[in-house]
Amino acid sequence: MSDEPRDDLARRIAGEITLSSNPGATLRKWRTDFDVSQTELAERLDVSSSVISDYESGRRESPGIGVVSRIVRALLDIDESRGGGRIRQYARVISAGFESDIVHDLREYPTSIPLERFYEAMEATEVVPGERDHVSGHTVINSIEAITRLPSEEFYRLYGQSTNRALVFTDVTRGESPLVALRVVNPTPNAVILHGLEPDDLWEHATALAKIDGFALAVSTCDLDEALARLRELP
Repeated sequence: MSDEPRDDLARRIAGEITLSSNPGATLRKWRTDFDVSQTELAERLDVSSSVISDYESGRRESPGIGVVSRIVRALLDIDESRGGGRIRQYARVISAGFESDIVHDLREYPTSIPLERFYEAMEATEVVPGERDHVSGHTVINSIEAITRLPSEEFYRLYGQSTNRALVFTDVTRGESPLVALRVVNPTPNAVILHGLEPDDLWEHATALAKIDGFALAVSTCDLDEALARLRELP
Protein backbone atom coordinates (compact mmCIF):
# COMPACT_ATOMS: atom_id res chain seq x y z
CA MET A 1 0.00 0.00 0.00
CA SER A 2 1.33 3.45 -0.91
CA ASP A 3 2.41 5.56 2.08
CA GLU A 4 0.87 8.75 0.66
CA PRO A 5 -2.79 8.20 1.71
CA ARG A 6 -1.66 6.84 5.08
CA ASP A 7 0.67 9.77 5.72
CA ASP A 8 -1.95 12.30 4.66
CA LEU A 9 -4.59 10.67 6.86
CA ALA A 10 -2.15 10.57 9.78
CA ARG A 11 -1.51 14.30 9.47
CA ARG A 12 -5.23 15.06 9.32
CA ILE A 13 -6.08 12.95 12.36
CA ALA A 14 -3.15 14.26 14.41
CA GLY A 15 -3.99 17.85 13.49
CA GLU A 16 -7.66 17.43 14.37
CA ILE A 17 -6.87 15.92 17.77
CA THR A 18 -4.16 18.46 18.60
CA LEU A 19 -6.24 21.50 17.61
CA SER A 20 -9.52 20.25 19.07
CA SER A 21 -11.09 22.08 22.00
CA ASN A 22 -11.74 18.61 23.42
CA PRO A 23 -8.80 16.41 22.36
CA GLY A 24 -10.02 13.42 24.37
CA ALA A 25 -13.41 13.36 22.66
CA THR A 26 -11.77 13.76 19.27
CA LEU A 27 -9.39 10.92 20.04
CA ARG A 28 -12.33 8.75 21.06
CA LYS A 29 -14.14 9.63 17.83
CA TRP A 30 -11.22 8.47 15.67
CA ARG A 31 -10.62 5.32 17.73
CA THR A 32 -14.29 4.45 17.35
CA ASP A 33 -14.21 5.22 13.63
CA PHE A 34 -11.37 2.73 13.25
CA ASP A 35 -13.38 0.20 15.31
CA VAL A 36 -10.49 -0.21 17.74
CA SER A 37 -11.16 -0.93 21.40
CA GLN A 38 -9.35 0.90 24.20
CA THR A 39 -7.73 -2.41 25.15
CA GLU A 40 -6.49 -3.09 21.61
CA LEU A 41 -5.04 0.40 21.27
CA ALA A 42 -3.41 0.19 24.71
CA GLU A 43 -1.79 -3.14 23.85
CA ARG A 44 -0.41 -1.71 20.62
CA LEU A 45 1.05 1.24 22.60
CA ASP A 46 2.24 -0.99 25.46
CA VAL A 47 0.30 0.98 28.07
CA SER A 48 -2.64 0.10 30.30
CA SER A 49 -6.15 0.62 28.93
CA SER A 50 -6.76 3.06 31.80
CA VAL A 51 -4.28 5.44 30.17
CA ILE A 52 -6.38 5.58 27.00
CA SER A 53 -9.54 5.93 29.05
CA ASP A 54 -8.03 8.80 31.05
CA TYR A 55 -6.99 10.67 27.90
CA GLU A 56 -10.42 10.26 26.31
CA SER A 57 -12.32 11.30 29.43
CA GLY A 58 -10.09 14.30 30.16
CA ARG A 59 -8.90 12.89 33.49
CA ARG A 60 -5.35 12.96 32.17
CA GLU A 61 -3.73 16.12 30.78
CA SER A 62 -4.26 16.47 27.03
CA PRO A 63 -1.64 14.45 25.14
CA GLY A 64 1.17 16.31 23.45
CA ILE A 65 1.98 15.99 19.78
CA GLY A 66 4.42 13.15 20.47
CA VAL A 67 1.79 11.04 22.23
CA VAL A 68 -0.82 11.93 19.61
CA SER A 69 1.54 10.81 16.84
CA ARG A 70 2.09 7.47 18.57
CA ILE A 71 -1.66 6.95 18.99
CA VAL A 72 -2.38 7.82 15.36
CA ARG A 73 0.41 5.55 14.13
CA ALA A 74 -1.00 2.74 16.28
CA LEU A 75 -4.50 3.18 14.83
CA LEU A 76 -3.13 3.08 11.29
CA ASP A 77 -0.94 0.06 12.07
CA ILE A 78 -3.97 -1.80 13.42
CA ASP A 79 -5.94 -0.89 10.29
CA GLU A 80 -3.14 -2.15 8.04
CA SER A 81 -2.93 -5.39 10.03
CA ARG A 82 -6.62 -5.88 9.21
CA GLY A 83 -6.08 -5.28 5.52
CA GLY A 84 -5.98 -1.47 5.38
CA GLY A 85 -9.66 -0.97 4.61
CA ARG A 86 -9.96 2.30 6.50
CA ILE A 87 -6.90 3.80 4.80
CA ARG A 88 -8.10 2.69 1.36
CA GLN A 89 -11.52 4.20 2.04
CA TYR A 90 -9.85 7.50 2.89
CA ALA A 91 -7.75 7.36 -0.29
CA ARG A 92 -10.97 7.14 -2.32
CA VAL A 93 -12.35 10.34 -0.84
CA ILE A 94 -9.33 12.63 -0.58
CA SER A 95 -10.82 14.73 -3.35
CA ALA A 96 -14.59 14.68 -2.86
CA GLY A 97 -15.28 17.22 -5.59
CA PHE A 98 -19.00 16.55 -5.88
CA GLU A 99 -21.21 19.00 -7.71
CA SER A 100 -23.58 20.90 -5.43
CA ASP A 101 -26.67 19.54 -7.18
CA ILE A 102 -25.61 16.03 -6.15
CA VAL A 103 -24.34 16.68 -2.63
CA HIS A 104 -25.98 19.48 -0.67
CA ASP A 105 -23.64 19.15 2.32
CA LEU A 106 -20.78 16.89 3.43
CA ARG A 107 -19.26 17.45 6.86
CA GLU A 108 -17.03 15.77 9.44
CA TYR A 109 -17.47 16.44 13.15
CA PRO A 110 -14.58 16.97 15.60
CA THR A 111 -16.35 14.55 17.98
CA SER A 112 -19.00 11.88 17.59
CA ILE A 113 -22.51 12.97 18.55
CA PRO A 114 -25.58 10.96 19.58
CA LEU A 115 -27.74 10.05 16.61
CA GLU A 116 -30.66 11.57 18.50
CA ARG A 117 -29.10 15.04 18.10
CA PHE A 118 -28.91 14.52 14.37
CA TYR A 119 -32.55 13.45 14.30
CA GLU A 120 -33.48 16.66 16.14
CA ALA A 121 -31.72 18.80 13.54
CA MET A 122 -33.51 16.93 10.75
CA GLU A 123 -36.84 16.72 12.62
CA ALA A 124 -36.61 13.03 11.74
CA THR A 125 -38.74 10.13 12.91
CA GLU A 126 -36.88 6.86 13.40
CA VAL A 127 -38.51 3.86 11.77
CA VAL A 128 -35.85 1.24 12.47
CA PRO A 129 -33.15 1.49 15.18
CA GLY A 130 -29.63 0.67 14.08
CA GLU A 131 -26.67 -1.09 15.62
CA ARG A 132 -24.82 2.19 16.32
CA ASP A 133 -26.25 5.26 18.03
CA HIS A 134 -23.58 7.89 17.27
CA VAL A 135 -22.39 9.58 14.08
CA SER A 136 -19.15 11.38 13.21
CA GLY A 137 -20.39 13.28 10.17
CA HIS A 138 -23.13 13.58 7.59
CA THR A 139 -23.74 13.75 3.87
CA VAL A 140 -26.92 15.22 2.38
CA ILE A 141 -27.51 13.81 -1.09
CA ASN A 142 -29.97 14.49 -3.88
CA SER A 143 -31.26 10.96 -4.31
CA ILE A 144 -32.20 11.15 -8.00
CA GLU A 145 -29.04 12.98 -9.11
CA ALA A 146 -26.74 10.65 -7.16
CA ILE A 147 -28.35 7.46 -8.43
CA THR A 148 -28.58 8.55 -12.06
CA ARG A 149 -25.16 10.21 -12.32
CA LEU A 150 -22.80 8.36 -9.98
CA PRO A 151 -21.36 4.93 -10.78
CA SER A 152 -21.45 2.48 -7.87
CA GLU A 153 -17.79 2.98 -6.98
CA GLU A 154 -18.41 6.71 -6.53
CA PHE A 155 -20.84 6.05 -3.69
CA TYR A 156 -17.83 5.43 -1.43
CA ARG A 157 -16.95 9.11 -1.71
CA LEU A 158 -20.31 10.06 -0.22
CA TYR A 159 -18.94 8.84 3.10
CA GLY A 160 -16.37 11.62 3.32
CA GLN A 161 -13.62 10.75 5.78
CA SER A 162 -15.74 8.46 7.95
CA THR A 163 -18.31 5.76 7.32
CA ASN A 164 -19.68 6.37 10.85
CA ARG A 165 -22.08 8.95 9.53
CA ALA A 166 -25.64 9.73 8.60
CA LEU A 167 -26.62 9.78 4.94
CA VAL A 168 -29.62 11.98 4.12
CA PHE A 169 -31.29 11.31 0.77
CA THR A 170 -33.51 14.11 -0.51
CA ASP A 171 -36.20 14.09 -3.21
CA VAL A 172 -37.34 10.65 -2.08
CA THR A 173 -40.79 9.30 -2.91
CA ARG A 174 -40.63 5.75 -1.49
CA GLY A 175 -36.97 5.10 -0.62
CA GLU A 176 -36.53 2.10 -2.88
CA SER A 177 -33.76 3.48 -5.11
CA PRO A 178 -31.35 4.80 -2.45
CA LEU A 179 -31.77 1.74 -0.24
CA VAL A 180 -31.12 -0.65 -3.12
CA ALA A 181 -28.13 1.46 -4.22
CA LEU A 182 -26.65 1.23 -0.71
CA ARG A 183 -26.65 -2.55 -0.93
CA VAL A 184 -23.63 -2.37 -3.28
CA VAL A 185 -21.66 -0.23 -0.81
CA ASN A 186 -19.76 -1.84 2.04
CA PRO A 187 -19.56 -0.83 4.86
CA THR A 188 -22.95 0.71 5.46
CA PRO A 189 -23.54 4.07 7.17
CA ASN A 190 -24.72 4.31 10.77
CA ALA A 191 -28.01 5.91 9.73
CA VAL A 192 -30.05 6.71 6.64
CA ILE A 193 -32.62 9.50 6.64
CA LEU A 194 -35.08 9.65 3.75
CA HIS A 195 -36.26 13.23 3.30
CA GLY A 196 -39.63 14.01 1.76
CA LEU A 197 -41.89 11.25 2.97
CA GLU A 198 -43.86 10.01 5.98
CA PRO A 199 -43.42 6.56 7.56
CA ASP A 200 -46.55 5.29 5.80
CA ASP A 201 -45.07 6.27 2.41
CA LEU A 202 -42.03 3.99 2.79
CA TRP A 203 -41.30 1.25 0.30
CA GLU A 204 -42.59 -1.96 1.86
CA HIS A 205 -39.14 -3.60 1.93
CA ALA A 206 -37.32 -0.57 3.40
CA THR A 207 -37.42 -1.66 7.03
CA ALA A 208 -36.30 -5.18 6.19
CA LEU A 209 -33.23 -3.93 4.30
CA ALA A 210 -32.31 -1.57 7.14
CA LYS A 211 -32.51 -4.43 9.65
CA ILE A 212 -30.43 -6.74 7.43
CA ASP A 213 -27.66 -4.17 6.98
CA GLY A 214 -27.82 -2.87 10.56
CA PHE A 215 -28.30 0.85 9.95
CA ALA A 216 -30.88 3.09 11.55
CA LEU A 217 -33.62 4.25 9.19
CA ALA A 218 -35.59 7.47 9.66
CA VAL A 219 -37.81 9.77 7.62
CA SER A 220 -38.27 13.54 7.60
CA THR A 221 -40.50 16.11 5.91
CA CYS A 222 -38.91 19.26 7.37
CA ASP A 223 -37.89 22.28 5.30
CA LEU A 224 -34.57 21.25 3.74
CA ASP A 225 -32.91 24.68 3.81
CA GLU A 226 -33.73 25.10 7.49
CA ALA A 227 -32.46 21.60 8.22
CA LEU A 228 -29.19 22.27 6.38
CA ALA A 229 -28.70 25.40 8.48
CA ARG A 230 -29.20 23.40 11.67
CA LEU A 231 -26.86 20.65 10.47
CA ARG A 232 -24.10 23.18 9.83
CA GLU A 233 -24.25 24.13 13.50
CA LEU A 234 -23.47 20.57 14.65
CA PRO A 235 -21.98 19.27 16.78
